[in-house]
Amino acid sequence: MSNKENGVIALAGLTAIGVIALDQITKVLARNAATGSGGDELLGGLIKIVDVRNSGVAFGQLSGGGIIVPTVVALALIALLWYFLKHLGTPLIWLATGLVIGGAVGNIIDRVRAGAVSDFIKLPHWPAFNLADAAITVGVIALVVLVELDARRQRRSGTADAN
Repeated sequence: MSNKENGVIALAGLTAIGVIALDQITKVLARNAATGSGGDELLGGLIKIVDVRNSGVAFGQLSGGGIIVPTVVALALIALLWYFLKHLGTPLIWLATGLVIGGAVGNIIDRVRAGAVSDFIKLPHWPAFNLADAAITVGVIALVVLVELDARRQRRSGTADAN
């Protein structure tokens, strides 16, 4: 592997570590700050800090799914890592990958520690979520955009991805 490829992998790892750290810190702070069942309001009630446990995946889907949840998460992470390692030359792929992996690991830590994910950000008409969920969402959107931009770049230059 080249130094550039090693650098891309290192950037993804550092991003993931940063997301994990921020996620775990914010979850502890939110659990300690959340008071009452209605939650603490911020920004004139636009955002509430709540203390919700989520045993499912995105927005509570597959709640109570037993082995299905860790299986889905594991398969998604394996697919992402495979794609990442095959496309290290894609600009900013490290950022999208680091965000998704960091968010997934942050939520896995909760599942192992407490059996459910700690969600604490509540917007009107939206399920509660956490920083890890936000990182995963932004990372997936960024990954889709990066993949499309890279495909367009390759079509313009006349090169096809041999991977």
